[in-house]
This record gives sequence, C-alpha cells and structure tokens, in this order.
Amino acid sequence: MKIAVLDWYTVNISGDIPTARLEEFGDVKIIPMTSPEKTAENIGDAEIVLCNKVMITREVIDRCPHIKYIGLFATGFNNVDIDYARQKNITVCNAGSYSTNAVAQQTFAYMLDYFNKIRDYDIAVRNGEWERFPSFSYFPIPTYELSGKTLSIVGYGSIGKKVAEIGSAFGMNIVVSTRTKPDSCPYEVTDIVTAVRKADVLTFHCPLTEKTKGLVNAELLSEMKKTAVLINTSRGGVVNEKDLAYSLANGQIAWAYLDVLDKEPMSPDTPLKNIPNCTITPHTSWASFETRNRLVGIVCDNIRAWLEGCPKNKVN
Repeated sequence: MKIAVLDWYTVNISGDIPTARLEEFGDVKIIPMTSPEKTAENIGDAEIVLCNKVMITREVIDRCPHIKYIGLFATGFNNVDIDYARQKNITVCNAGSYSTNAVAQQTFAYMLDYFNKIRDYDIAVRNGEWERFPSFSYFPIPTYELSGKTLSIVGYGSIGKKVAEIGSAFGMNIVVSTRTKPDSCPYEVTDIVTAVRKADVLTFHCPLTEKTKGLVNAELLSEMKKTAVLINTSRGGVVNEKDLAYSLANGQIAWAYLDVLDKEPMSPDTPLKNIPNCTITPHTSWASFETRNRLVGIVCDNIRAWLEGCPKNKVN
C-alpha cells in the first residue's frame, strides 16, 4: 500500500511522534503541509490518504483514481467531499474522543490562570516587589477560590462531561446547557440564557452548527455578569469576535480565554488581537503529547480495521 500523509505538521510539528506505526501498513510519504494546488500532486498514486485539514474535493478525487481510503487526524470531516467519496467507493474514517482530557485540562488552566494570578505574581517577584515588602506574604492582587463559583457549560459531550466532573471536584456549582437533555445528569440543566446569567465562568464545548455559529454575540454577552470569564475551546465560529471585543473593551465581562478563532491561523486584523483582557492561545488545547500520540494510534487502528474488512469510525 502507498500512503500519503498530507499535513503531518498538524500532528507532529515538534517531531516527537514517530512514523513507525504508519509504516507498518506500507510505503509512507510524509508531507509536512500541503497547499490546495499541490493536493493531487502530493497524493499521486497513493491508495491511502491521511490528513487533518487538507481539502479532499471532487476534483482531487477525480485526479487521484487510486485512492481507496481517506483517514482523518480529526473528528471533523467537512474538508472531505463525503458524498462523492461514497460514490467512488472510497472509505472515509475519522478519529473521535481523543482530546477529552487535554481540552478539559486546558479549560482549567485558563480558570486557574485567572483566579490564581500566577503570571502576575511571577512578574512581581521577578521585578523585586516581594524583596522590598516588609511582610512574609505579598498579595496586592486579589485571588479567588474556584469552590463556590458557578461554572456554566455549553455542550455536554465527552469534553463537557469531563469539565463538569473536574469542576465538581473543585467544589464549583455546575450548570449545563445542551441541545438534548441528557439522561441521569447529576447537574442543573437549563436553557442557555439562564446558564449565561448564572455563570462566573462560561465555557463552550459545543460543535459548530448553523445554530451555534455566532452564538456568543452582543445579546448573549449582555446577559453575563461583569465579573464573569468566558472560555472557548470549541470552534472559533461560535464567537462573534467583534461583539466580544466590544464587550471586553467596555467592561461588560471581565476576561475571555480563547483557544480557537474564526480564522486560523490568526489573522493580523483579528478584532481581539490587542484587547488586554483577552488571552488567546494558538489552538493548543488538544495538542498535548499524549493526545497526539493517541490520535495517531486511533488513525492506525482505523486503517487496520479497514484492511481487515471491518472499518471503524466510518463517516460515509
């Protein structure tokens, strides 16, 4: 089997994930990144195509008649023409539930960053402020406990459930807003406006759909407490960035932590770029070593199952 990996940098930019597991299935061609005009050329006569975000269109499929299998280093598969792949008898498989722990962990890294002020105090110590202070303890910047705070979670899939579990362990009051009322949920389940109004921390773990696109807009932000923190690790399109920038700049909410933006990589004219009470990370919440290693393992398991005639995680 010939295997073309089209955007290996999206999984392995630091070189810490070996390709040996992929090489078990055949002759592997590793391409760090693939531009749209190079997609068909980079696939060549490969029978197995592996990618994360590269667009596999009808045109690409037509130009690469040897393709039998497309494997995704992602849960989403909107970059592949699923219907046309089905017509061409090409199996498409995705990878799900690989990043739950990592995304939940980063969600709490944001909360602890905000409420514990670790970065602020590190800067203060480096600037000699503690050395000059007469008391043993120096705490001019207030810090707060998570215990007793209300954590409102929008979306209650695997990540939302893990965030609720961890928040509960911290002693937070958990409020859930989700499209479908979950069975046997141990937390308060309510509509999104109520969840937003109650939130000390409002965190989004929902898919991007027609209903959730631009969900975080001026109207919704106006319902938040001025002391509340907003977190988005779901999809950038969930947030209307202009509305959020206005809300932050005018003190309507306290802070925002974003791991995703509407346009990625980040555009120089992103309205949130220079907002002081907005922390942006470059889509890293999913990218811990363990998560990426697990992801490659899932992709390999999917290939193996397909070769054995029993495909797993098939999306078409």
